[in-house]
Amino acid sequence: MPVALYQAKAEFFRMLGHPVRIRVLELLQAGPTPVRDLLAALEVEPSSLSQQLAVLRRSGIVTATREGSTVVYALAGGDVADLLRSARRILTGLLADQNQLLAELRATAE
Repeated sequence: MPVALYQAKAEFFRMLGHPVRIRVLELLQAGPTPVRDLLAALEVEPSSLSQQLAVLRRSGIVTATREGSTVVYALAGGDVADLLRSARRILTGLLADQNQLLAELRATAE
């Protein structure tokens, strides 16, 4: 069993495992975005955003370019957007199933 491969996959998903990082990736799906716009959309402290962006940069999942005094972030590739769309579909299905179970539970309790 290729343990290193599974370890690398686990670390990748751990890297995605923060709400601010997920939201940043979702925002970047619309295209390259200046840090000030990310800050406005996320309503987090600048130091917190900086820390989360550093994690995403180190992983290679986002890129940063400087345009004058502004730093602009972008997704490193389309695969990230595909992954987020897939996750959204999976989560939507799971939540729909949970809502159906909740409705059935409520119906049997009455």
